[in-house]
Amino acid sequence: MITTITISVLSVLVVILGFTTINLLRKNEKQEDILSGYLDYLDKLSRVIETSEKKLKEIDHSGTFKSDDEVGHFFKSVQQIQDILNDFQVKRIK
Repeated sequence: MITTITISVLSVLVVILGFTTINLLRKNEKQEDILSGYLDYLDKLSRVIETSEKKLKEIDHSGTFKSDDEVGHFFKSVQQIQDILNDFQVKRIK
């Protein structure tokens, strides 16, 4: 009698623990997929930031836009924005 009750309780416990383990595994896999998507997005964003930094340096290589007119002021603002964006680049681990 006592063995039947013990086996029944343990069987129910195994089923419950199995269900919760599978449920947590599914949730973990979903979170890994979401994280992978975010990392891909951040990598693409980092590449765009790098490209725009190179393009800005290439455009103003001769110092043409360093004048005090409206274009120069706008270009300085764009450079300040680029400097801020440079802080948000993803560090690549090789």
